Amino acid sequence: MTTEQSQSRSQLQKQRLEKFTQLQDSGVALYPNDFRKNAELGQIKVAYGGHDESALEVLEKSFAVAGRVMSQRSFGKAAFFHLQDATDQMQVFVQRDAIGAESYALFKKYDIGDIVGVTGRLFRTKTGELTVKAESVCLVSKALRPLPEKYHGLKDVEVRYRQRYVDLMVNPRTREIFHRRTQVVRFLRSFLDKEGFMEVETPMMQPIPGGATARPFVTHHKALDMRLFLRIAPELYLKRLLVGGFERVYEINRNFRNEGISTQHNPEFTMLEFYWAYADYQDLMDLTERMFADLARDVLGSEVVPYQGELINLGGSWQRLTFYESLESLGGLRPEQYQDYTEARNLVLKLGEKAHTEEKLGKLQAKLFDLLVEPKLIQPHFIYHYPTDISPLSRRNDADPQVTDRFELFIAGREMANAFSELNDPLDQRGRFEDQVREKEAGDEEAHFMDEDYIRALEYGMPPAAGQGVGIDRLVMLLTDSPSIREVILFPLLRPEANPTP
Repeated sequence: MTTEQSQSRSQLQKQRLEKFTQLQDSGVALYPNDFRKNAELGQIKVAYGGHDESALEVLEKSFAVAGRVMSQRSFGKAAFFHLQDATDQMQVFVQRDAIGAESYALFKKYDIGDIVGVTGRLFRTKTGELTVKAESVCLVSKALRPLPEKYHGLKDVEVRYRQRYVDLMVNPRTREIFHRRTQVVRFLRSFLDKEGFMEVETPMMQPIPGGATARPFVTHHKALDMRLFLRIAPELYLKRLLVGGFERVYEINRNFRNEGISTQHNPEFTMLEFYWAYADYQDLMDLTERMFADLARDVLGSEVVPYQGELINLGGSWQRLTFYESLESLGGLRPEQYQDYTEARNLVLKLGEKAHTEEKLGKLQAKLFDLLVEPKLIQPHFIYHYPTDISPLSRRNDADPQVTDRFELFIAGREMANAFSELNDPLDQRGRFEDQVREKEAGDEEAHFMDEDYIRALEYGMPPAAGQGVGIDRLVMLLTDSPSIREVILFPLLRPEANPTP
C-alpha cells in the first residue's frame, strides 16, 4: 500500500469513527443481537431463481436476511445495494416510501462493509435481476474499517493471508477453496467409514515424538515438570491401537514440524493417517487409487483434474515404479552412479545439494530422487521399495531386505502420500531405532527418538498391517488448482508484521 493509499484509508477510518459516534449519540444500537434470519441468500436463489415476475408477485412470503453491504448505489429517495451472506450475494432495493422517512435517513448513514438485516419480498428489476424489496432495514454490526481497494477485491498476497477475514469477505475464489476443502475432508471421512475404519483421536502433545523424520517443536508441562513435543505424526499411537485390537483406524490430525516454510510446507498442517490390519502396501495402492478417483468425482464431477496448466487423470490404474527403477528410467542414472557411496555423494554435491559425510547411502539416493525424479512425476505415480535405511518404520521386503515394502504417491511433481507395510518385529524395530539414535547423536535433528513403550507394545504382538498418511493440504491444493499451500490453509504461519496497520 502506497503512502497516498494509506493516508486515504486513514481518512476513511476517521470519517467512519465520527459517524459511529454520531449514531451512538443519537441512540442507535450499533451492535444489537435481536435480528433473526429465516433464510439464506443462496437458498432463496435456488428456490426462486426460476420464478418470473408474475410468479413472484403472488408469492405470499416475506424473507428476513442478513449480511454485509458490499456495494451501494443511491438515487435520492431510493437505493440499491448488494448484500452478501455465507451462501451468496443478492441485490436489495430500498425505497424511502416503503420503509419510512426516518428509517431511510438512518439507512443512508450505513457504510459499505456494515452488516445489516433486511426483511422484504422478492421481485425482479427491469433488467430481470432477482431482488429483495426491503420492508425494513436495520443495522446489525457497524464496520469501522473500509473494505480494501474500493471494494473490488484484495490483491496483495501477504495481506490476503494475514487478514484472511478480509480475503474471505471480498474474494469469492477464496471462499470457494475453503468450501471445497470441507467437501474433501467430509468425503474422506465418509469413504473410510464405509470401508469399516474407525475414527480415533491420539495425543497432540507427546513425551517422545515419532512416526516421521522431522524436527519437532518442544514445550514444557509445568505441573509435571516434563518436556513435551508437539506431534510430528500420530503413527506410533495409531499402531498401538492395532496392538490393542482395533483393526482399522484413522485420524484426521494436525501435525507440527519445525521446518522451513515454502509453497508446499507449513509448520502446522493436516494429515489423514489410517492403518489396516491384515493388509499390505499393495492393498493400500489399490485402495488409494479408488479413494482418489471417487474423491475427484464427488468434488469436481470428473476424474480429470486441471492443475496449473496440466490435466491430471486420477482414474484407472496408476504407474508403479520401484525407487531404483525411477532413478534409472526418469532420473537418467546408471546403477553404479547411485549404488556407489562416493559416486552418489559427488553427484549430489554436483547438483548443488548438501551431503554430509555421516549420511547413509539411502539418504543420498533420496536426495538424487528429489532432484532428478520427483519434478517429473506429474501424472499419479506410486514409487515403491524405498531403501531400508531411510524407512525406519517400514517392513523389509522378503526378497530383498535392503529395501522396504513402502511406497510414496506423487502427483503434480510433489509427494501426496506415504505408506508401507508396517514393521511389527520388535527386535528389528529396536535395531532401526538404535540406528536412528546414532544418527541423531551425529547431528541429524530429524532422526527418530528411541521409544521404549512402543517397542513394549510390539512385544505384545501387532498383527501384520499397512498404514498410510495423506497430506490433506496438498490434496486440496490439487483439487482447487492452488499453487501454494498458503492458499488452502485459513491462517498460514507468517512472520510478525513489521508495522501493523493502525
